[in-house]
Amino acid sequence: MNSNKKTAKIVGVLFLTAMGTSLLGGGLLESILNAPDYLTNVSTNTTQVWIGVLLELIGGIAIVGIAVMLFPIFKQHNENIAVGYVGFRIIESIFIIVGAIIPLSLITLSQEYLKAGASDDSYFQTLGTLFIAGRAHLAGLLIPVFFSLGALLFYYLLYQSKLIPRFISVWGLIGVALILTLTLIEADIITGMILALPIILNEIFLGIWLIVKGFNPSVITSGSAKTDINGIK
Repeated sequence: MNSNKKTAKIVGVLFLTAMGTSLLGGGLLESILNAPDYLTNVSTNTTQVWIGVLLELIGGIAIVGIAVMLFPIFKQHNENIAVGYVGFRIIESIFIIVGAIIPLSLITLSQEYLKAGASDDSYFQTLGTLFIAGRAHLAGLLIPVFFSLGALLFYYLLYQSKLIPRFISVWGLIGVALILTLTLIEADIITGMILALPIILNEIFLGIWLIVKGFNPSVITSGSAKTDINGIK
């Protein structure tokens, strides 16, 4: 029981870490990359870029940690879903890490751009545009899709198992549906934030809930009992 409470607390911290680093890291990077003179800004704000990249990398590692820590508990209720959840979070993490590395490539490109002056402006602008477009596709499509696939399994299993109150799971499923909707439409920043807000608040609330309350102890006990019986058989 104490082990499961500890796991819940660690997972809660990881949820808050993943959300916090994603929002803060993304904000630091996008404020530079979305500027019209981003090729100049990247070079003059190298420290901010590095901090943003580091935060996003931490977030990518945290989400894998969530899946790995939850696997033994989820496995007791549905092993296939538990394996699928780990798989989707690993793929999501890979895309996050790739997206975080792209700004580091822009640092070198920016430095070379400043050295060259205006002589090869179109060449550097084209490369920069390709880098940023690649990151945009990861952030706007691939990462949300694999996040949503993993989250659907995650909240479905939580709903079925009653490891946490069902209203949190329903809230999460609604938030995931809105994220999937966001990937299918061309939304402005305000609309995007409105659609993303429910899942952001949900994961923050879930993280705090796991730290303070943990998992439903009766469900944990029954799940362990089923595992023991299956093991005897």
